[in-house]
Amino acid sequence: MVAELRRQAGKSQELLGFEAGLDRSYISLLERGLRSPTLDSLFALCPVLGLSVSQLLILTERKLEGMDARPD
Repeated sequence: MVAELRRQAGKSQELLGFEAGLDRSYISLLERGLRSPTLDSLFALCPVLGLSVSQLLILTERKLEGMDARPD
């Protein structure tokens, strides 16, 4: 989800990390699902991505629901 939103915002991992005050390698780990974001990092990332934390959670929930939808 983070990678998708980052690309939509037209930002590199390095720029996103810089603007959010996070390391580029941490952004990479988040995007690859190797780390889970802390609340602090969510509150740092979301404004840079132009979202509130609640909007990000809603988008994530919708994406996960779509993955769970299996044809019978």
